[in-house]
Amino acid sequence: MVNIMLLVFGIQYILLLLPQVTVSFGLGSQLVPCYSKFDMNTGTCNELIGNVTQGHCCFNSNYGFRKESGKCMSCRQASWSAWSSWGPCSVSCLKGVKQRRRRCDGIGECRDPEKLGILQTTICEDIDCCPEQGGWGEWGPWKPCSVSCADGVSSRERLCANPPPKCGGGCDGPGQDLKPCSTGDICPTHGSWSEWGPWNPCSGTCKKEGDNPPSQERRRTCTNPAPSSEPAGRSCQGVDTDTQPCDFLRMCPIDGGWGAWGPLSECSVTCGVGQRFAERNCNNPALKYGGKFCVGDSRTSEICNTQTHCPVDGEWQEWEQWGTCTKGTYPRPISCTKKTGKQSRERSCLFKDFDGHSCAGSPVEHRLCYDISSTSERRCEKPARWNEWTEWSFCHPPCGPGSKQKRERLCVPDLPESENNIYYSGKPRFRCPGLSAENRTQSEDCPNVPAC
Repeated sequence: MVNIMLLVFGIQYILLLLPQVTVSFGLGSQLVPCYSKFDMNTGTCNELIGNVTQGHCCFNSNYGFRKESGKCMSCRQASWSAWSSWGPCSVSCLKGVKQRRRRCDGIGECRDPEKLGILQTTICEDIDCCPEQGGWGEWGPWKPCSVSCADGVSSRERLCANPPPKCGGGCDGPGQDLKPCSTGDICPTHGSWSEWGPWNPCSGTCKKEGDNPPSQERRRTCTNPAPSSEPAGRSCQGVDTDTQPCDFLRMCPIDGGWGAWGPLSECSVTCGVGQRFAERNCNNPALKYGGKFCVGDSRTSEICNTQTHCPVDGEWQEWEQWGTCTKGTYPRPISCTKKTGKQSRERSCLFKDFDGHSCAGSPVEHRLCYDISSTSERRCEKPARWNEWTEWSFCHPPCGPGSKQKRERLCVPDLPESENNIYYSGKPRFRCPGLSAENRTQSEDCPNVPAC
């Protein structure tokens, strides 16, 4: 028995001397590319850290990782991105449709109680007419020759007005016609310099400290063209010789060499995974006189894992529906608009974990109300009216054939304007005067909807 206890104690002592390994359950062993930034606007991953398990990468909820499919995923709980800007109209003139999209980024599924989906389509009309081409009128007379001596050109024009174009259209073909013309007079030829010739070799092969650098020359001639004698042309102005110092001559170059690597820095993060960096300088020797810089990287990195989950801040969910309008301990029912009560609604702060911040603000909201609901025990009758047409809905389905948009007029109780932010709660008894179906609901086709 003593020998067994000594054996067990020896094994435990050996285990204490071994490096400690943190075992994470449920994180998976498959490695994924982990990024320190997830762009909520574009849904892209930026600033690669390296390959780690998905679980270790998502110790920081601000990080992102790339799946085998290539899609970038956020480490946050699933939430909707902002709607994109509306795309271009599907046609260049008359009515078409434009679309916008949103993404569900993060782990899990996004709530969509209003059934908005990921794609919205609405009717657009950039131009209310389509371009129509016009027709050319007759050519005008030829204009005088463009020069007073030698050869030039003459032109004539025509107008795009027979008939005139409409809605930004034009006419096919040119509006101007050209032909050569000659005055019969000889023009004087003025002299012009030829191109500079090549530089002659420098008067020396290198620069000497304290002396002026060597120089070199080049020449040009007044032959491009030479000036005419009858009628007399002007000769070239300026010099025919150019001199410059040979400043480009330099000392022999010394290529740079790498110094020793510096120590590794601390981990770039205090939670999740990050990187450690080491640097070296190109100064052993330092480059001189145009020598080449060191080949290779001046900075190296390695992944570091703190094995600590980053705080996850809470996120407010959508408000719940407003509750019943009540008066607390008031013994009688609150009827119509004679007595005010109170109603409240709540929202939940989800996803807070690992000592993250709670949601800012209150989880409960209250407001004053009139209970105008009509029941068998309490009748509340109100006059009613048809409201104005609602805005046109988005096109449904948002892509493919058969897409339509709708609008309607609703029968609503004609309630007086409340004061001091007192809201109406419940549905009273009301009825609107008769109105035909076509005057209550309208729909129209959404034209030129893209295929799904």
